[in-house]
Amino acid sequence: MNMCLKVNSLILITSILFVSCTGTPDQQAGQTVFRYNESSGITSLDPAFARDQANIWSVNHLYNSLVQLDSNLNVQPCLARRWTVSEDGRVYEFFIRSDVYFHDSEVFSGGSGKKLTAQDAEYSLKRLLDPGLASPGAWVLAPVKIHAGTPAIRAVDDTTLVIELAEPFPPFPGMLSMQYCSVIPREAVDFYGEDFRANPVGTGPFRFGMWKEGVKLVLLKNKNYFESQGNRKLPFLDAVAITFIVDKQTAFLEFVKGNLDFMSGLDAAYKDEMLTPSGKLNPKYRGKINLLSQPYLNTEYLGILMDRENPLLKDNPLSDKRIRQAISMGFDRDRLIRYLRNSTGTPGTHGFIPKGLPGFADSGQFGYDYNPEKAKQLIAEAGYPAGKGLPPITLSTNASYLDICQFIQNQLSMIGIVMKIDVSPPATLKENIARSRVAFFRGSWIADYPDAENYLSLFYSRNFTPAGPNYTRFGNDEFDRLYQLASVENNDRKRTQYYRQMDSLVMEEAPVIVLFYDQVLRFVRSDISGLGSNPLNLLNLKTVRKNGD
Repeated sequence: MNMCLKVNSLILITSILFVSCTGTPDQQAGQTVFRYNESSGITSLDPAFARDQANIWSVNHLYNSLVQLDSNLNVQPCLARRWTVSEDGRVYEFFIRSDVYFHDSEVFSGGSGKKLTAQDAEYSLKRLLDPGLASPGAWVLAPVKIHAGTPAIRAVDDTTLVIELAEPFPPFPGMLSMQYCSVIPREAVDFYGEDFRANPVGTGPFRFGMWKEGVKLVLLKNKNYFESQGNRKLPFLDAVAITFIVDKQTAFLEFVKGNLDFMSGLDAAYKDEMLTPSGKLNPKYRGKINLLSQPYLNTEYLGILMDRENPLLKDNPLSDKRIRQAISMGFDRDRLIRYLRNSTGTPGTHGFIPKGLPGFADSGQFGYDYNPEKAKQLIAEAGYPAGKGLPPITLSTNASYLDICQFIQNQLSMIGIVMKIDVSPPATLKENIARSRVAFFRGSWIADYPDAENYLSLFYSRNFTPAGPNYTRFGNDEFDRLYQLASVENNDRKRTQYYRQMDSLVMEEAPVIVLFYDQVLRFVRSDISGLGSNPLNLLNLKTVRKNGD
């Protein structure tokens, strides 16, 4: 980085920090800064650990993958300008762009960003599979063939990368769009070691500025970014400032005062202030705030640990399928959506696959409706007539979902189930779920790529947590057989049939209790344009403009 650019960057970072303290607008000396808050915090800027939404969003600003998804979830070129697939569906050949450079960094000789090559992509993907790294995203590359202990990922030359799969797997290109698969330079990992998590070097629209953990993360415009819109190079913003205000009510007030430009999702602290009971924007904010909304590929659920060897399940009534099914029938999802979600979202009375993906059980072939009488019958069949002798069960959640859990708690009490609620910080709960330390938990699954296989992978026995996303540790031979058949099926209609069979089996065994299928809600200040929305709720800021820029 030349000295002039470094000085300008320091001035902008200092300006952002000063402005955030004074509470005045973030637009000084012609600089445009987009501000948002991450209440759950960011744990790493290493894409190999982009497990949750907060990390995924920040990584998306800093890096690129071989391919990317458009707003309709179609796979599009990114670092790879094009690719081919062999007739048998096993070999992918990616042709890398020749005009992409990594961010300027001290890790490179002279400090200037080096040119991206296919070797960088090979290194990044193989690193993801390194057992020593223990990336939670290693499962993404499970379809890749392993030859003599080495993944079949090979740079033929500087602009050609070949990936060979063990079996055909149609969702594979979409999987490569995930932030886990971002391309990074070996030089940065070698230079920083474990500290790479806080010293990111990528090719993305924004480069690293500063990160004071728990306080603020500042990203600066990458002036050498390779993508354009029309005749203008992206991005349009000069910087992104991310705060970490834990209290959502406080963050909401900052948004209303104009100190934040964007707010995502619906929280009990402000839902009635922002939305009418029918899910529309409160008229008092018209002209000041815009609401962007669409179906969200996110299934909210309660998960139940199915590992019979785990001591948490000893004498636990959740080990009985009838009790799990009774819980699914024992609360009214329509009321939950109407009163606790201000009519945003779809009641989870179908399968685990959400609305908007092929395989969604829209005709009601399976799933659970509210049926308290049937629930009571199941509880009696399990040996607890009218709930007598049924031990209490404990549901683990975080504070953001306490109102929903209390609603379920109250409704289950009417059918004889006593449910206690344990509230933990989000990071603690995530770790406990990943390590199988809780038997009953509230969870959500946001699609990583636009295929129902992504949802069903949560129940495949080879994906047991902590290495994979099977947090319930559900294992079923028939499910695994169908999953393997679907994974190699190129016919979309047949693959969808397999998906529905698997989803039906999961609903019958009930390792999860579906709450609702979510809805993207984005509240944006009226001086922001170009933000848009998408069914994955991925935050993409490279086309955003502020104050009519």
